[in-house]
Amino acid sequence: MNVVITEPSAAPVINALRSIGYNARTAVADLVDNCLDAKASTININFEYGDSDGTITIKDNGSGMNEEMIQTAMNIGSKDPRAKRGADELGRFGMGLKTASFSMGKRLSVLTKSSGVYHERCWDLDHVSECNEWQLFTSIPKEVRSKMGTVEGESGTIACIDKLDRFMGAGGKRTLKEISFFKKVSRINKHLEFVFHSILEKNKVNMFINGKEITPWDPFLKSHQHTIEGELQVLRINENRIRVQYFILPHASHLTEPEYKQAGGYKGWRDHQGFYIYRENRLLYFGDWMGLFPKDAASQLARVRIDLPNEADTDWQVDIKKSGINLPEEAKKRLETISAIARKVSKEIFYFRTQGKTPDQTFKGSLNTWEQSGREDGPQFVLNRNHPILAELFNRMDDESAKLFNLYLKFVQLGSPSNIIDSPKVPEEFVQEVSDAQKALVIQFASTIVKLNVANNEEQLLNVLITQPAFDGLNRATLKKIVTEADIIE
Repeated sequence: MNVVITEPSAAPVINALRSIGYNARTAVADLVDNCLDAKASTININFEYGDSDGTITIKDNGSGMNEEMIQTAMNIGSKDPRAKRGADELGRFGMGLKTASFSMGKRLSVLTKSSGVYHERCWDLDHVSECNEWQLFTSIPKEVRSKMGTVEGESGTIACIDKLDRFMGAGGKRTLKEISFFKKVSRINKHLEFVFHSILEKNKVNMFINGKEITPWDPFLKSHQHTIEGELQVLRINENRIRVQYFILPHASHLTEPEYKQAGGYKGWRDHQGFYIYRENRLLYFGDWMGLFPKDAASQLARVRIDLPNEADTDWQVDIKKSGINLPEEAKKRLETISAIARKVSKEIFYFRTQGKTPDQTFKGSLNTWEQSGREDGPQFVLNRNHPILAELFNRMDDESAKLFNLYLKFVQLGSPSNIIDSPKVPEEFVQEVSDAQKALVIQFASTIVKLNVANNEEQLLNVLITQPAFDGLNRATLKKIVTEADIIE
């Protein structure tokens, strides 16, 4: 079959790419992703205001690019989204550098340094529109180059966007005034401290805007003593391991006025409830239940974190801007179960607290004794460890009693009729493979039984262990091996 190679007209395509749907916040975040993919530890973002134009400069100390790499990076669509990516890699389409930059201005200049050698390229959309060809300059105009400065050290990259027609109206009749320009910069700052909070919290990288360090904003208020952290659950969705954990923020009565305002985020408490979807610790989407539940005032304390590996992009339909996403059908039921628990706890705290705000209230969780775990494997129901009566009991106990009581509760949970699953029978002489966690549980329980004089010899101890629903899947030979190796019976 005969074919003909066609090349799309440059001017209309390049202008269409400018209208993908970025705003200034998502565009700058996408440019920061490139710095992180280059393993930068310091990223400096600078916004400079001019009367008729401004410049946005993003400088990093990452790995830099050689001649071939910068040419590839400046090509439109330089990466196959189906290709397997490295761990922590954020880019997928090879479009972000160009489309994010073009959404703010008409000229993108990139100066990079690798092994001490500089390389440069420049896209000027005025030139592309005029000649209607994909003409990429191999050098940066002198007036721009002088503003970009130099790369310290052996490697790093500086990206500069100017002719800021979309960002500040440069070249048009209505140019953004200086105060409005820097208000816009302030909104970008808030977005970055939110989107990259997990990365910043891990101290992997330092980011600065106009010389001021960006500090992470944690939407889950993990450092507050009254925040409830749900059980971390790992779901397998279409061969990808997805981590899910819900957080219930404290009632307003436990927060100071600045804490309350800060925790509300820039959208406010009601609009910050819902799912927070991350890929490689970078926030992609937040503040919505994605069609599973409506938003309501009483659920505003509930925030559910979902962590995806970058291999899950196709299933979750992550878009070029990294701000649009869809739930896979296979994930909806599991997430609905987990979210229902989080919303229920949020409502109980929300309504309970509004009935009275005395300083000595200590309630901080659901009033149910059992909760659904939302898991397909393992216990279907778990004890509510945040129940106020249980919390009060622990408060009254010394450490040794609390450990013993905690062990008992663990076996109450594992021995619940709802959690007992028929296990395949294993020949008695066959020693099974056992996980470290299960082995530790056997040793902990067996040691306690011996200490309490419930069993005085190995035979009695094995008779006790074999009757425990928690060890239903383990045969006598396996239990004997664990007990013997741990020297539980002297």
